[in-house]
Amino acid sequence: MKITLERYHGLGNDYLVFDPNKNELKLNKENVEMLCNRNMGLGSDGILEGPFIGEKHMSLKIWNPDGSIAEKSGNGVRIFAKYLKDAGYVQKKNYKLVTDGGLVEITYLNEDGSRLRISMGKMSFWSDEVPVTGERREVINEDMVFGRTLYPVTCVSVGNPHCVIPMREISKPLVCKIGNYSEVARYFPERINTEIMKVIDNNNISIETFERGAGYTMATGTGACAAAGVAYKLGLTGNKVIVHMPGGELQVEIDENWDVYMTGEVFYVAKICLSNEFVEKLRAL
Repeated sequence: MKITLERYHGLGNDYLVFDPNKNELKLNKENVEMLCNRNMGLGSDGILEGPFIGEKHMSLKIWNPDGSIAEKSGNGVRIFAKYLKDAGYVQKKNYKLVTDGGLVEITYLNEDGSRLRISMGKMSFWSDEVPVTGERREVINEDMVFGRTLYPVTCVSVGNPHCVIPMREISKPLVCKIGNYSEVARYFPERINTEIMKVIDNNNISIETFERGAGYTMATGTGACAAAGVAYKLGLTGNKVIVHMPGGELQVEIDENWDVYMTGEVFYVAKICLSNEFVEKLRAL
């Protein structure tokens, strides 16, 4: 049986969709790493495995390129929602999808499903929910050391953990320098995603991201939500912002209960059929 995957990207953040209902291959850490390898495999920022059909809702498993599991991905969820429409699993305008980071509500904003609004759930700044070590408190503007440099850090969970650092100037080299230390810092028992954020005005911010298990990425949905939430929490912006990233823009809105909503586009790239030789290598791992 042929193994096929679908490639999509959301603002340059690219994922492979692996449908277990159409493929006879069990994914694991080793073969996910090979598939995501940009020299020896297909290359990807991760794999979206699903749908798994439940009694009430369909569910999704999100693999990082290092073979670890991500609780939630904003770009991944939007891409997977587009796949569900493309593959005929979903006909409705609104539905709910289960992720390891909680239930998300999806709304298609156009006919082909390429523009979507996602309810990403409730944000939390509490240390035990992010998680961050130490006594229970909201982790707001705390001094943390990454690579012998002190930074003012605010931590938030949007179904997965983030630390956000407001800065006057941001860049790819800088977030990579910080992220190499912050991802595995002693403060974060489950590792963490890192965003450095520049506030442009009351309605616009820009970010650079170093993702846990993936490294530098051109865009991030959960990271955009986290940064927007931190900017609002610190009084730097209003509750509705456009988040600018190297891969493009996302609209983020936070309501009075700290529920966060994200709006953006995704794009279908290709259907990929793996060679028999490559499939045998994957099966052997």
